[in-house]
Amino acid sequence: MIYAYILIAINVLVSSKGFNDLSFFDRYKFNIASVRRGEQIRILSSGFLHVDWSHLIFNMLTFYFFFNVINRILGEWQMVIIYFVSLIVGNLLTLLFHKNEPYYTAVGASGAVTGILYAAILLQPGMSLYLFFIPIPIPAYLFGIGYLLYSIYGMKQRADNIGHTAHFGGAIGGYAMALFFAPQLIQQNLLMVILLAIPIVILFVMHKTGKL
Repeated sequence: MIYAYILIAINVLVSSKGFNDLSFFDRYKFNIASVRRGEQIRILSSGFLHVDWSHLIFNMLTFYFFFNVINRILGEWQMVIIYFVSLIVGNLLTLLFHKNEPYYTAVGASGAVTGILYAAILLQPGMSLYLFFIPIPIPAYLFGIGYLLYSIYGMKQRADNIGHTAHFGGAIGGYAMALFFAPQLIQQNLLMVILLAIPIVILFVMHKTGKL
């Protein structure tokens, strides 16, 4: 579990620095124009910056609740790899979808955390999740599918400041890496593998047809 706590500590330290140093925050946040002119470090560094303490705490709590599913089934190093791949894929998808918006910016570990969450759901789809506003258990796979469909809606509406594209990209990274580390899932639970892929297919079909 030590690696998970190290990741949490890095998030806290880097975010704290960003809260108190605006130039540091601006230098390492994700920004389309900056990345396209060669500052690729922002694809990674922005994942350790947060807007405020509530943003940081929410992401770290979600990570804390789910990282051990991956640790237990795959291992700690695999969890770390999934975390970083999800973070990077989340920002690369954001770059793809917002490439013509030079002023688009984003920060947060949400892509990485969503990847951890989606990988955990794929590895253990039968677990139940509880949401604050719904006092009954929700099957994890239904939550995962619903969350990505909501992310597609958020990407289309653009009515808030949430980085839905990074969340979705992170989920893709987590899904892909879970299958990479545990390919036996395709034989053991093919239906769940297909169900959790449905929102991903919908996203790219909508993007390809110009509906997103």
